[in-house]
Amino acid sequence: MEVQRNPINRQKQKVTPVAWEQGCLEEVCGSCSMLINGRPRQGCTALIHKLIEASGSNVVTLAPMTKFTLVKDLVVNRDVMFNNLKKIHAWVDADDSFDRGFGPKISPKVQEAMYTLSTCMTCGCCTEACPQVNENSKFVGPAIISQARLFNAHPIGKLSASERLRPLMEEGGISECGNAQNCVEVCPKEIPLTESIAVMGRQVTRQAWKDLISVPDESE
Repeated sequence: MEVQRNPINRQKQKVTPVAWEQGCLEEVCGSCSMLINGRPRQGCTALIHKLIEASGSNVVTLAPMTKFTLVKDLVVNRDVMFNNLKKIHAWVDADDSFDRGFGPKISPKVQEAMYTLSTCMTCGCCTEACPQVNENSKFVGPAIISQARLFNAHPIGKLSASERLRPLMEEGGISECGNAQNCVEVCPKEIPLTESIAVMGRQVTRQAWKDLISVPDESE
């Protein structure tokens, strides 16, 4: 932010400010994702003094993430993540706007798990760290799989679970996860992404068997 306010190079010349995205400055919007000293994370919570202490150097290297289309400087286009969320039906359908009263009860244990999954801000850090996401792969990435788990856990969302599971059976789906577990190491929200992948792997397998033996899906 200081560089943006006062963009002066080493020759003391005023230059074009560095472009980077920012929104909340509270690590909840995901827009300021970048590589900081080679690690994908949020710029808004990367405190300079802590970076210097950790690296032992007063040089902090910033770079754009590499798994997304570069727009300018530190700004990348994360549309591929949002399009993949559409692909797996990452929302809960509502048939109308009428007040139908309280919905089905959800156990505290499930509520707690769902809350943790809901903190995903589509920042792209897990995608950046995943070796399976590359120019030769259509893998949707860990965040997308975890969001499918979130909406399948919802009492209404689970009625359309097959609409999320079947896309995960296709090219780029859950079978392309290489279990590197990098994703869970870099997630700024500490979402149990590897757990989500395991859970969704079991759900996908069950759906595949249902489709194979033509058992009518509960949501159909």
